[in-house]
Amino acid sequence: MFYHSKELHFKARVSKPDPRFARLMLEQFGGGNGELSACMQYFVQAFACHNPYPDKYDMLMDIATEELGHLEIVGATIQMLLAGVNGNLKDAAERSDVFADGFSKDDFVHSTFGIATQFGVVTGGGPRLTDSAGVPWQSTYINANGDLTVDLRSNLASEARAKIAYEYLMQFTDDKEVLATLNYLMTREVAHFQQFEAALDTIRPNFPPGVLQTDPRYGNLYSNHSQGGDYRGPWNEGRSTGFGEEWQYIADPHRQVIETDGLTKVELEGTDRTLESVREADLALSKKRSEEVRSATPTKRIGWCEYGDRKRPTSKRVPAEQD
Repeated sequence: MFYHSKELHFKARVSKPDPRFARLMLEQFGGGNGELSACMQYFVQAFACHNPYPDKYDMLMDIATEELGHLEIVGATIQMLLAGVNGNLKDAAERSDVFADGFSKDDFVHSTFGIATQFGVVTGGGPRLTDSAGVPWQSTYINANGDLTVDLRSNLASEARAKIAYEYLMQFTDDKEVLATLNYLMTREVAHFQQFEAALDTIRPNFPPGVLQTDPRYGNLYSNHSQGGDYRGPWNEGRSTGFGEEWQYIADPHRQVIETDGLTKVELEGTDRTLESVREADLALSKKRSEEVRSATPTKRIGWCEYGDRKRPTSKRVPAEQD
């Protein structure tokens, strides 16, 4: 159940109309990294969490709902930036405040309709679910894979992209009122990033994503496929961040392929994992994940929620492992 409050979550204002910037703001209204995309992504991901991870279900639904509020803020800002692109403009354009400071009607028509024609011929001076290039919003922007550890990592990337988009937008306006709104929205992306990061840390094991633990023969190999500089760093020397395995630097990948018969005769080096230990881990985690999937939709007494005073059970928090 959703309840709509007519007051925006943040006091969005603009100092003056700016149709050029309104077009840029469409990126966060109907773009691939915009607020609608975030809202729909978290909303869709939440359903698989309802029973196995009720706490994560609440978190995803809460953030999805907040993102819907952000969509309203962005839409309201676009509407205000387009003040004058309406019926009153058509009737008394030359008297509109939008033409102050030497900004003529011809300039306005060019900047508004020449850049984003949908403002004039489709929406009549309001936002539309497209990106800044006029490409309609599409559900292919949404990432929901049914594995919470995968989905949360997708969300971290989504929040990072949204954050940088707001950061870039802030470079294209001098309007202090608009900048205040963009600053708020940018900050919330970072807050959500930390929330998803913390939620991922409560799921153990959460690496690698999914169930299968990967083949230890190939998991710690770094192949040098470049010429003109052998750069070394924590991505190809020392221990790996996930499994803690010693990176094996392959200076000549072609030679390795020949000597190992196409990597079919690779010796285990730098790892304590074996093919047998991986199989055992795969079976154990597969059983655990299967139980979670089955619990997502019970086969008896199927119902989504209980009404009244009965509370839905909360999942037990698993303490993070210590390094």
